[in-house]
Amino acid sequence: MLKGISPILSPELLAILAEMGHADELVIGDGNFPAAALAKRLVRADGHGVCDLLNGILPLFPLDRFVEKPVALMQVVPGDPTQPTIWEEYRAIVQKWAPTEFRSGFEQVERFAFYERAKKAYAIVASGESALYANIILKKGVVDPE
Repeated sequence: MLKGISPILSPELLAILAEMGHADELVIGDGNFPAAALAKRLVRADGHGVCDLLNGILPLFPLDRFVEKPVALMQVVPGDPTQPTIWEEYRAIVQKWAPTEFRSGFEQVERFAFYERAKKAYAIVASGESALYANIILKKGVVDPE
């Protein structure tokens, strides 16, 4: 274990976060997401929800401030009555850790376009999240020198 780093972040996930460069994307998929079928690099985080993963990742992970919306969600399929309440939890978490970068809210991505984008992502984290439409993409930014 390390001080100041969430214990739910595996060594494999920490290495991937460190390897990623500016504009690389990380997908965190819910339990229904076809992560293994789409991933170039797959990290298992079974048993962990997306909110806990976001709270572990975002203190370490700069979001891209050079794009309008560095965080994307999978749109609800037209005609599906599901209303993803988890999105409000995501909003609060992202605003907590990256208020400047999250100035324009979430990008909404159609389901099959989301899958295509996930195929190109640097990595996909397969979570145990049970909420529907709980898939999220984070676009990495740069760490400013201090």
